[in-house]
Amino acid sequence: MAEGSFVAYYRVSTARQGRSGLGLEAQHDAVASFLNGGTWQIVAEFTEIESGKRNDRPELERAMQCCRVYGAKLVIAKLDRLSRDAHFLLGLEKAGIDFVAADMPSANRLTVGIMAMVADEERRMISARTKAALAAAKRRGVKLGGFRTGAAITRKAQEAGRAALSNRADQRASDLRPLIAGFRADGMTSLADIARALTEKRVPTARGNGAWSAVQVARLLDRLDRM
Repeated sequence: MAEGSFVAYYRVSTARQGRSGLGLEAQHDAVASFLNGGTWQIVAEFTEIESGKRNDRPELERAMQCCRVYGAKLVIAKLDRLSRDAHFLLGLEKAGIDFVAADMPSANRLTVGIMAMVADEERRMISARTKAALAAAKRRGVKLGGFRTGAAITRKAQEAGRAALSNRADQRASDLRPLIAGFRADGMTSLADIARALTEKRVPTARGNGAWSAVQVARLLDRLDRM
């Protein structure tokens, strides 16, 4: 039984299919059937007219952005509506997006998990080949990079951690920019008004809390101004 917030994504391969609605109606029906029952809401719907062989799909990017904004799950009619490319599906996990396919509800965890193991094995093999190549180069007398102290590694790791946190905060702010622009276009100028609007739209805060404060909005706007 479906529960929570969802963002629906539909895709057809040709402009002719997009104009005629061919295929789209069946996708809408499949998603509606999957969500039937339970406590749920569709916060947004996106339709793409693009070949599944391409991964640069702006409507899917907007759908994933919307998922991040609302803490929602991406729902599709069929798994192949996203892509037949395993690496692209793995990219959904890197983007922090959870998804479910109406025709294969377990695919959101099972399929991506299997793909992740395959990708991990590929990385392990690449790492082994790299180490073997470095060892061979060392035997030939090639000078490799110098030794780094533990303090230097720790400092680098700390800097990388801070950079990762900052990047996530920037991504979050970027996702929220269109909403903030819309609020301002509607005449909302005070921090309290924007905070109330975000709360009413059920947009989670950075910590996942339900209610926004004026202070949180001020920090968000400051980050947007610096981006």
